[in-house]
Amino acid sequence: MNEPRSNAPGSRWPQHLWIVRHGESAGNIARDAANAAGAQRIELTARDVDIPLSPRGEDQVRALGEWFAAQSAGERPDVIIASPYARARATAELFRAAGGTDGEVAICIDERLREKEFGILDGLTVDGIKALQPDQAEFRRLLGKFYHRPPGGESWCDVIFRLRSVMDTIALHYAGRRVMIVAHQVVVLCLRYIVETMTEDEILAIDREGDVANASVTDYRFDPAIGEGGGLALVAYNRVTALEQDDGAEITAEPERPAAAVRG
Repeated sequence: MNEPRSNAPGSRWPQHLWIVRHGESAGNIARDAANAAGAQRIELTARDVDIPLSPRGEDQVRALGEWFAAQSAGERPDVIIASPYARARATAELFRAAGGTDGEVAICIDERLREKEFGILDGLTVDGIKALQPDQAEFRRLLGKFYHRPPGGESWCDVIFRLRSVMDTIALHYAGRRVMIVAHQVVVLCLRYIVETMTEDEILAIDREGDVANASVTDYRFDPAIGEGGGLALVAYNRVTALEQDDGAEITAEPERPAAAVRG
């Protein structure tokens, strides 16, 4: 049974919103190996959507679930929405299995939470982009990561456009609930842009400050004092407390590369 909702009447916001980046994936490891070898392409054995968590990523997610399991019922999600990518789905499933939420809570898959699409740059390292797609490397330098859209891919603005509709869905169906989103690095940053009504310069400044860690948590709570009818206040960004307190879970993070070398 869900606890009574505590938001102001008519509020469109969840009571609590957590945004989690998936655990380390096999794609993250393949990317690091390609960069270390100076290769032009990342050696992947499956579609990006099918890339699984690494064993270390699984440990990270279990640690996160166990940390949430130790909290009171009112401090755990009662709604989980995940990207359809295998690494995000596995993160949500392992989190639930570790007690991070009630075992009866369904995991809702939402395609709008998918990884940023890189189009013709998909699978290339930074060196590969410069060697094989020099025009795109130059376009990105001129336009910046926020607006550059590689052929067949997306800009950050494109990702933000689909995420705005995700937040509308949450407002319609999950106002007053405790919602966890499980997705990818760029999605975490773009949701911050939306929730906190940021500018391009503000969100890119946050991006430059550091990486979004695997299995990290960005935490918002409803605050009735924000605006008319209340809003979401940031409690923590990129929090890895659960991993720091677990001896078996290593902290890993992934910088946003100039293009498709990024695997969120």
